[in-house]
Amino acid sequence: MLRLLRVSGNSMLPMYEDGDFVLVSKIPYLFDPAKEGDVIAFRHAAYGTMIKKVKIVSPHGDEIYVTGTQENSVDSRRFGPITRPDVLGRVIWHITRPG
Repeated sequence: MLRLLRVSGNSMLPMYEDGDFVLVSKIPYLFDPAKEGDVIAFRHAAYGTMIKKVKIVSPHGDEIYVTGTQENSVDSRRFGPITRPDVLGRVIWHITRPG
């Protein structure tokens, strides 16, 4: 239900920096889909585990479009929507990079 993930890359700057950690919870999505504005972690077949912001959720909640905060971010602009089963959970806590 809870996962601690390390942020890798700069696609979510300035919110999340390379080396930061996030705590992700599946609990918020047990009954309801992700909402616009949520920051989520998800699995993508080609890119692995990613953290992005929810931009659009389809009316039935089965397709979710995500974006990074950087113009060149690898996100739904490149790979299209993700599906609800791919979502690992919502970011509920941010731990800045040590040092």
